[in-house]
Amino acid sequence: MRNLFRKYFELTFWITALVLLAIMPTATNPHYSFCVFKLMGFKFCPGCGLGHSISYLFHGDLRASFSTHPLGIFAVIVILLRLYNLFRLQILIKHNYGI
Repeated sequence: MRNLFRKYFELTFWITALVLLAIMPTATNPHYSFCVFKLMGFKFCPGCGLGHSISYLFHGDLRASFSTHPLGIFAVIVILLRLYNLFRLQILIKHNYGI
């Protein structure tokens, strides 16, 4: 079980993060956040607004996404590329080793 957790941790983490950001309410409560730093009481975070930017992007509001954090679209592209590579790696491992 421990090896299974290690093997799929990053893949599960990124999928869960994207799903949570996709279902995060944007219009009803704009101050809602999953930011660990904000929850701990820190006032400054360089990624402040990135989660909201991704959420707006998933809800189809490109203007709000870019105004909240200009790197939101880029972050989604990077995360999706990482997910693609993780899926590809798992398929290659299963194909080459028959696991």
